[in-house]
Amino acid sequence: MLERLELDTRGIREFLQSAPVRQMVDGVAVDVQARVRARVPPGTPVRVRAYTTDRGAASVTIADVRGMAWQARDGVLTRAAGEAGIEVKDWRSG
Repeated sequence: MLERLELDTRGIREFLQSAPVRQMVDGVAVDVQARVRARVPPGTPVRVRAYTTDRGAASVTIADVRGMAWQARDGVLTRAAGEAGIEVKDWRSG
């Protein structure tokens, strides 16, 4: 019987910041970027920014003043992320 479970927090952190995880995150971000580009007018800049917090992370941004309106009206970023298999949650709902 398991009496005590100890998490290897250092190992978990190393894994989440590792090259394979970074590559996976970056690949999904590029997939979302392509899906967003298919939903906005040709030539609209859609940017991916990779960064690291306590894990590998990336953001996809529509670098156009109209991007906020497209997201508000059509959910272009949310839909692209969902199609890529990302579960999108409202940050306010915890």
